[in-house]
Amino acid sequence: MLLFTVVIGSAHYYVWRRAVRVTTRPGRARRIGTAAIAGLFVLMLAGLVVETPVLSWPGYIWLACVFYLSVVFGVLEIPRLVLNRTRRRVPAAVGAGPADPPDPADPDRRLFIARSLAVAGGVATAGIVGYGATQALGDPRVKTIPVHLTKLDRRLSGYRIAVVSDIHLGPLLGRAHTERIVRMINERQPDLVAIVGDLVDGTVEQLGEAAAPLRDLVSTHGAYFVTGNHEYYSGFEPWLAELDRLGVHPLRNERVRVERAGASFELAGVNDVTGASFQDGPDFARALDGRDPANPVVLLAHQPVQAHEAAKHGVDLQLSGHTHGGQMFPFHLAVGLQQPVRSGLDVVDGVQVYTTNGAGFWGPPVRVGAPPDISLVELHHNFASR
Repeated sequence: MLLFTVVIGSAHYYVWRRAVRVTTRPGRARRIGTAAIAGLFVLMLAGLVVETPVLSWPGYIWLACVFYLSVVFGVLEIPRLVLNRTRRRVPAAVGAGPADPPDPADPDRRLFIARSLAVAGGVATAGIVGYGATQALGDPRVKTIPVHLTKLDRRLSGYRIAVVSDIHLGPLLGRAHTERIVRMINERQPDLVAIVGDLVDGTVEQLGEAAAPLRDLVSTHGAYFVTGNHEYYSGFEPWLAELDRLGVHPLRNERVRVERAGASFELAGVNDVTGASFQDGPDFARALDGRDPANPVVLLAHQPVQAHEAAKHGVDLQLSGHTHGGQMFPFHLAVGLQQPVRSGLDVVDGVQVYTTNGAGFWGPPVRVGAPPDISLVELHHNFASR
């Protein structure tokens, strides 16, 4: 929290300089602008700490605004420097000799440039955040992802797993969000539902009612869940018991056999890596050892980075979330420093890994370049092995 406060405090200082300090002269307007920026900073911190809708909505929206204001003002630094260094030529008087030499940009001109760029930055930020909010708060996109597995029996071709992650029930997303996700999944009539972590940001007492619609999930072979990092911040043991009560079966370093038409595959789940700090870490050996190696394995693991360990245990396909697809550009660039797959289907150490963008959001209710999704992963026999 201290590190976050320092970083975001620096962003506020930069925004204050570009939106207030250089656009006003000493006096009342500057004092009002300074007070406004300071007040928004306090509001944002209060929204993060208190976590009530009254404070969280404006606090998180402002967090998105100050982030994009910093980015936009940073981009505008180049034209600002160019314009400030451009000297205006003063035309020569009639009948005089050559034009007077260039004179430096005067304070009024610098003030005009600063105000113009501040307005442009504010308009751009409002557009970006507004667009991002419509993406984050709108219906998740439903994506169909075909995955070909060499070991899969042809009788299981077309088997559909509804993958949803990062629902993030909390102060900004409640029961209506869960109901929408359940409705959208049920409309697709999947064979199995996989919730791959980060369901909640709060305790069962706070959010049990918001999660209750999960009991209405309908699929041929049921719904399964693995922990994400946020479950460990929210009281994972009560949540696992609550999900089990709702008919969503936690896979805690274990596996089950899924059968259809005389054919089968193994569905396994491992705890999130954050669980290691809570004496509940991932145990791949427990989840995967001792199985029939001829049977394909689909692993539920919250973070894509867990694929490196999954590869050592012969996993065929890993289903993950956690990244939010980057959620707010340009955070997309940072995700790759930690995770091997930001979004979509890729191969990590020989394991196919599918990473969903998630159906919710964390922090600001804004998504830019990473719309929320629910994924229907269709399993198919590998054509190359026919």
